[in-house]
Amino acid sequence: MEVLATQAARASHADLESRTMRAVMARILPIIGLGYLISFLDRVNISFAALEMNADLGLSATQYGLGAGLFFLTYTLFEIPSNALLVRFGARRWIARIMLSWGLCCMLMAFVTGPRGFYAARLLLGAAEAGFFPGILYYMTLWFPAKYRARVLGYFFLAVPMSFVIGSPLSGALLNVDGLFALKGWQWMIILEALPAVVLSFVVWRRLSDRPDGAQWLAQDQRVWLVDTLAKEQPAAAEGRRHSIFSVLADPRLYGLALVYFADAALNNGISFFLPQIVKSFGTSNVQTGMIAAIPSLCSVGAILWVTRSADRYNDRRWHAALALLVGGTALAVSAVVHEPLARMMLICIASSGTLAFMGVFWAIPPIFFTGPAAAGGLAAISSLGILGGFVAPYVVGYSKDITGSFATGQIGVAAFAIVMAFGLLWMTRGKPA
Repeated sequence: MEVLATQAARASHADLESRTMRAVMARILPIIGLGYLISFLDRVNISFAALEMNADLGLSATQYGLGAGLFFLTYTLFEIPSNALLVRFGARRWIARIMLSWGLCCMLMAFVTGPRGFYAARLLLGAAEAGFFPGILYYMTLWFPAKYRARVLGYFFLAVPMSFVIGSPLSGALLNVDGLFALKGWQWMIILEALPAVVLSFVVWRRLSDRPDGAQWLAQDQRVWLVDTLAKEQPAAAEGRRHSIFSVLADPRLYGLALVYFADAALNNGISFFLPQIVKSFGTSNVQTGMIAAIPSLCSVGAILWVTRSADRYNDRRWHAALALLVGGTALAVSAVVHEPLARMMLICIASSGTLAFMGVFWAIPPIFFTGPAAAGGLAAISSLGILGGFVAPYVVGYSKDITGSFATGQIGVAAFAIVMAFGLLWMTRGKPA
């Protein structure tokens, strides 16, 4: 009888866990996933605008690469303060504020008239969006127990390739809406693709809850289970007091992880900001360019799902992340010296799959080292320092194009650094439960 009672209790507990996590995922993931999709679309849609905008504004490849990367400077500067304010004011309010700000700032970029205006608009957009990504990562630690985080991050990071799958054909088509109300096609593209961020900010305000204990949309037993489960994963109160949101900046592990993320951010942006121009060089139209440029991201969807599920199944993040980064870097390096269009696009598909699959498992590693208030500061610091790779890569690749007439030299340099840091990640996480 006792055995039967124990089995019944376990079954009841498993059912409660399953019901709770299904409810949490259904409520939170669609909103934050859509928000990240829109943020990525608004961040990189200038890669399509560049097909027409560069000539209208008189931008060289170097100036375009510099402007594309300037976004990440102010993004970096304001990320840690933004996450500190998120902890103070609550995720729901702060994330809604960020989305409203970046949507409006992105619209302003449609009205720049030269290189300086382009630089200023990118700096402003970076400041407005700062804190969204690490804020969402921290928000996840408040809702998802550790054993769910890799797969949840995998679902979340599907927003990145989907932003290209949806945005690439859309952007290519919108470039042809030229002359309506005296605006160019690239201006309409930027305005219309920024509008969803403004709309979604009000959805975030109304639908999200700051913490599980205040989530009235969960049943009482679900709230109790989730709060208790998450509390058991937190460090002792005394340890939590020693690690504040800013004290984590003294931890050398933070800078090692930031350097690894820097390599992936450089790899990702070394592909995404120039992919439409690479495809256009094959002799395609704007619409064809949009369709073809979506293919690498579509391939990445399967890679993200497979790698993150495998990481959870084997309870291993470090090897999965390192191998994904290694494969991505190697594929991009080879693609830079291959000139046959089909072979080059296949290699870019592999490179894109590697860099995006890396993100889903990599961001499950920092919460192992940093918890409680330190998680907000640690995640923001890793993101803000690492995302500088997004500044360096477009400038390096654009500069190499102006000097050599090819994207190859810059892309090979970016890829080589990613390969080195794949081994660096294995070294710095050796012996850790990652």
